[in-house]
Amino acid sequence: HNDENRVSLTPDTVKLFQRLNLEVTIEDGAGLNSGYPNELYIENGAKIVSRKECLNADICLCVKMPEEVDLNILKDKTILIGILNPYENKKHINALNNKKIISCCMELIPRISRAQSMDVLSSQANLAGYRSIIDAAEQFGKAFPMMMTAAGRVNPAKVMVLGVGVAGLQAIATAKRLGAVVSATDVRSATKEQVESLGGKFIMVEEEENSEAETAGGYAKEMSNDYKNKQAKLIAETIAKQDIVICTALIPGKTAPTLISQEMVETMAPGSVVVDLAVEAGGNCPLSKLGKVVDHRGVKILGYANVPGRVAKDASALYAKNIFNFLSLIIDKENNKINLNLEDEIVNAVVLTQDGSLRLEQFK
Repeated sequence: HNDENRVSLTPDTVKLFQRLNLEVTIEDGAGLNSGYPNELYIENGAKIVSRKECLNADICLCVKMPEEVDLNILKDKTILIGILNPYENKKHINALNNKKIISCCMELIPRISRAQSMDVLSSQANLAGYRSIIDAAEQFGKAFPMMMTAAGRVNPAKVMVLGVGVAGLQAIATAKRLGAVVSATDVRSATKEQVESLGGKFIMVEEEENSEAETAGGYAKEMSNDYKNKQAKLIAETIAKQDIVICTALIPGKTAPTLISQEMVETMAPGSVVVDLAVEAGGNCPLSKLGKVVDHRGVKILGYANVPGRVAKDASALYAKNIFNFLSLIIDKENNKINLNLEDEIVNAVVLTQDGSLRLEQFK
């Protein structure tokens, strides 16, 4: 993909894959944009091949869903592993089924302790949270920490984080390290102590609903309109005093909730920055535009696409490790064969298509 700098195999993981008795090939130049040249792969025992040859493998690794033209080159019954985003790529599912591809969606890895080492959403969101603060600092015309100087005092930046998932927590930690005063909010009351443990102040609508705001998988649920109105009022009061707002609220499979209205942005001081990490899912702020920095009355709204890809080297290293850990689960290296045990909770959650049909009900 032209807009993707990450790669699903790093030189370090080549040796790990070989321990599973796998022969490793990588497309010529696939690692260049994440800082991994061909030579490093060759040194570690991988073979550099053309794209077409790569697509001829028994197991194909990717970051995003391949284009249909590439899917049509895959052999029948190939195992395809990546962040396949079936909500957005419905038309590709037919191409997968025509070739009886066994497709595994890494973003559907369940949030259970045994699967933590395979959890790509967490590994990538962690870096996105870090990068959101770095990007905000770059666009913000003032300093983050408080400084006492002979010429006077520099006040610390005020940062607010909306949505305290993996990205939100890392944004809080990074902003604190840079010396900002940080507050955060989330519909899930369980996140209060996580925010406070990082030195942030937790702001929340006190409601009965909060205790049920989390799905069994640890994700946020959509809230009632009454709750949303109270939340909007609370956010509006707080946002007017903030220099930087980081939006990270996502609901799996749904459009991202609107948390910051145009009116709220207009209460912020000129020079303030809003980073919308949910822009690819519709955005938490209606003013954000995918891939653009919007200047609205002096407030900058950052809508960078694929934020983990802006930290491509580390994002690739973590992603490749996630994939290796998943492969370790499905490869029987003693007998040199693939064992897709659908009785296993993890395998059952991620296998999207198999034997020419779509397995997972939520995408039908």
